[in-house]
Amino acid sequence: MQRESLKIRKTQKEVRLWVHPEGQVIGALFVSEQSEAHQGREQPLAVLNRANPFVVVRRRHPDELRFYNRASIIRVSYEEDEPAQTISKDTTVIACELHMMDGSILSGQIRETLPAGYARLFDYLNADGNPFLRLVTVEETLLVNKSYIIHVRQID
Repeated sequence: MQRESLKIRKTQKEVRLWVHPEGQVIGALFVSEQSEAHQGREQPLAVLNRANPFVVVRRRHPDELRFYNRASIIRVSYEEDEPAQTISKDTTVIACELHMMDGSILSGQIRETLPAGYARLFDYLNADGNPFLRLVTVEETLLVNKSYIIHVRQID
């Protein structure tokens, strides 16, 4: 019973990963039921932006646990638990296109609360210690590994 009290409660968040060179992987990331940074469940972006070199994924086919090197993850897509109907006044919204190394172009919006004086696209792209960025598209939310981006174009 003591061991049970030491466990951090996690839940599985369904995702699709594009992994180099494996391709598309369907599975789930493990997120904490309570985030250390805010109220509510931990977000997949926080899991991918940790300093640990590997991330745990429960694959759907075959059903097994795998430890993926986060540097080999090109992008992750998922559906938000609660779609944002309104954007708060503190949220910076930047429409942009990400031109990827595989030739794909990802279009969407960056919607983040950014510090005053650092709310430009350039600042967000260069945020220290965050290898992944979040891009909200019409269909889904994407977490994109910055090292696989060739260039970014802001859309007015």
